[in-house]
Amino acid sequence: MKKQIKLVNIIIVTIVSIITFFPLLWMFSNSFKSAESIIREPMKLAPEFFDLRNFRGVLEQAPFDLYIFNSIITSIAIVVLQMLTSILMGYGLSRFKFKGKKVLFGAILLTYMLPAAATYVPSYVILAKMNLIDTLTGIVISNAASVFAIYMIYQTFSSIPKELIEAAEMDGANNWQILWRVLVPVAKSTILTTALIQFVAMYNNYMWPSLITNSKKNYLISVGLNIFFNSRGNFTQNLPMLMAANAIAVLPLLILFLVLQKWFIKGISDNGIKG
Repeated sequence: MKKQIKLVNIIIVTIVSIITFFPLLWMFSNSFKSAESIIREPMKLAPEFFDLRNFRGVLEQAPFDLYIFNSIITSIAIVVLQMLTSILMGYGLSRFKFKGKKVLFGAILLTYMLPAAATYVPSYVILAKMNLIDTLTGIVISNAASVFAIYMIYQTFSSIPKELIEAAEMDGANNWQILWRVLVPVAKSTILTTALIQFVAMYNNYMWPSLITNSKKNYLISVGLNIFFNSRGNFTQNLPMLMAANAIAVLPLLILFLVLQKWFIKGISDNGIKG
């Protein structure tokens, strides 16, 4: 019976994996093809030969290297700020008792339920008064805190045994030392996993950056990619170049995941990130 259940699980995982990864494989495969070969054999994954003309054409027609650079720099800055604010908030909420703590935590979680579009107008007005419209700094500052990151780190800090903190206090550690020398190292997997999730989210963020940037030098990859798509006239004839542009945009995330996959999987298994 156990072998049958295991076999069923393997089959389900295999099917889900194929469904999940097929669009990605199809995209990379068609980025090396011509429009005629895609029309002739749309479901064929293996290209007849690896032709880099589509990639060269994309890079000649749009500064995708600049778009990717802007996205990586802003995403790193945003994630650093989010982790810093989340660590401090998570520590304060899990460690200290103060009046209105439950109300504050509830208010923080409540903001997570608000549609993102509800914050666009007030955020735009604030950035306009700070003269940060159409700047990468404006994108970074407006994403400096994350409710998701605060909640994840708060939950992890709350699950750390109190005996560990008490032992540090007996050794003479103050609150700052307890945070950075005890709690943060213990919660390292969660922090890195949350940082990776937030980096991917910020890298792929489109709507808000598209609203506050209007010059090519400040476009993120999501905005630049959309403009490139809309500038192509005949979709079918330009499909290989569109796939190549997508492949260029996705490549940094694939490299990042391959480098950090051990920490990502460890963070999920250690802390039980559930859907």
